[in-house]
Amino acid sequence: MIPMSIKEKSLVIYKNKPAIATEIAEKISISIAGGEKLKVREKDVELIHPGPCALSDLAELPKGDVRGAWELLEGEKTAFNELAELIYGEYTAKTAFALYTELLGGVYFSGNAAEIKTRAPDEVESEEKKRGEKQKGQIERDAFLERFRTKTLVFPDDKKFLQDVEALAYGQTNKSRTLKDMGKPETPEEAHKLLLDSGAWTVFVNPHPQRHGCSLASAKTPVSPPPDEERVDLTRLSSFAIDNAWSADPDDAIAIEGNVLFVHIADPAASIIPDSPADKEARARGATLYLPEGASRMICEEGVSLFALGYCHGVCADACATASAPEISPALTFKMTLNSDYSVAETEIFPSWVKVARLTYEEADEKSASPECAPLFAFAEANCKRRQQSGAVFIDLPEAHISVCEKKISIEPVKFSRAASMVQECMLIAGESAARWALQRKIPFPFVSQDMSDLPKNPLPGLAGSYQLRRCMRPRVLSTKPADHFGLGLAVYTQVTSPLRRYTDLLAHQQIRLFLRGEKPLSEEDVLIRLAASEAAALATVHAERASRAHWTAAYLSDKKKSVWEGVMVEKKGDKSVVLIPDLGVETQALIRSELEPNQKIRLVFSSVKMPEGEILFNQ
Repeated sequence: MIPMSIKEKSLVIYKNKPAIATEIAEKISISIAGGEKLKVREKDVELIHPGPCALSDLAELPKGDVRGAWELLEGEKTAFNELAELIYGEYTAKTAFALYTELLGGVYFSGNAAEIKTRAPDEVESEEKKRGEKQKGQIERDAFLERFRTKTLVFPDDKKFLQDVEALAYGQTNKSRTLKDMGKPETPEEAHKLLLDSGAWTVFVNPHPQRHGCSLASAKTPVSPPPDEERVDLTRLSSFAIDNAWSADPDDAIAIEGNVLFVHIADPAASIIPDSPADKEARARGATLYLPEGASRMICEEGVSLFALGYCHGVCADACATASAPEISPALTFKMTLNSDYSVAETEIFPSWVKVARLTYEEADEKSASPECAPLFAFAEANCKRRQQSGAVFIDLPEAHISVCEKKISIEPVKFSRAASMVQECMLIAGESAARWALQRKIPFPFVSQDMSDLPKNPLPGLAGSYQLRRCMRPRVLSTKPADHFGLGLAVYTQVTSPLRRYTDLLAHQQIRLFLRGEKPLSEEDVLIRLAASEAAALATVHAERASRAHWTAAYLSDKKKSVWEGVMVEKKGDKSVVLIPDLGVETQALIRSELEPNQKIRLVFSSVKMPEGEILFNQ
């Protein structure tokens, strides 16, 4: 390199970018792209041409035979200005910067203006191969991006390019190189939209469970069969597990004998002890995830079959071999002795053997006048009146059952059932009685409460009234401190009837079990820690279920454009109205041209869906 010193209008490099020296003093003033002026130390810049020159001189850089120069030098040393002349035929500000850019690339030469290194042949060969593969990969990627934009993807070849888009759609990452290259927002919704538009996904891909961090597989940790222990034989009772026809994991059953109500609950806490592997996995899930396409259980499938009421399993296999159907199951029984007004006089809790017959709600309705079921319906009616007198809030909004099987989506409105209300009352009094039982024995327990809501003085009748009340209700609270449950009209309450489906119920059973065995229950602090962990997971499950229902409803309607649905207007909201569509179990907002009163029916026409957002649009 010819000895040079920095002077005005010299070309220097500052942070790998070209700059022009404008004033030489204790600090050097430089001008960089965009007109910005800086003062820097001499050691912070690198002189590559004495000038005079301007940044505009560097607009188009020349091309030269860099490889030829490398072959000619064959490892010999050379100066910066001499190499510029060899490659480009002259040493100017433009060729100096072109050479500096080539040095940054580092294929044939490396270093800087003060020292240039000629790379060895094996290094060059390796780098050329690497860059060739990179260039080929970029060409392939550019072609893929064009196919993605024009919706002409080729499968399965293009599947490998979509991994980052799918990961973003599933919520597994918050970035996507593909969306960034296409100038699209890097959001799960945009990724979902592009996958649908390109044909890579269909409406039968539901990304919401994974997006909320939920596993689509059931728990895997094995659960041991119930231990050999003393159980009270209640097989004489006519006990019924009553649920929807599609329910596959019955974990509660009911029976009544004179003035004694029995609520039998599945007994997984007999085997799943606190902090066991199965307990930790159930706690991490919080609850079973119920989706239209199937369930992902918080307890392994084999564990459910061991304890779900009505299944035959190892410990009772001998008994079942000699017993007539229905089969014998282990349970944790809540025995409640009732007063003449159906209030609970005494509660006992103990392990039991029960013989359970399964009924759908429709079948139970048909048996409502039978000797076995009539007393249960009578109790339920009395308990409902008791809660009503205590200020319970009753909300009756339409529901629909969604199922997905072999790419067929069905939506059926859930019909009213007296049996469903009867079972609910039995489960509520079991929860109330269990809470009182735990309080009396000073056992740290997961209590459920709800603060008082500001209800309207004169709520509307019908669906509009139920919608109005639901909007006023406050969220439930889980705590080790008992308090009123305003919505249920109960002074104290807990949930104990679904230990196969809710971790908090399993936790309550574990506390009961420890006490019954004469062991020390978990401390209040331990219960609180478990509540916090499980409820965070359970909340994600709730969000995943809600988003999945919206997704499958939108998918169901996606090929039914202009279909007509009957709705019920429940609230006027600005220029729109909130409408419930009972046959779909959907709440929507629509622009209604005519004046409607609350609870008035209206025919709506389905117009379109936004699948990524799960939004459904209707018009009058």
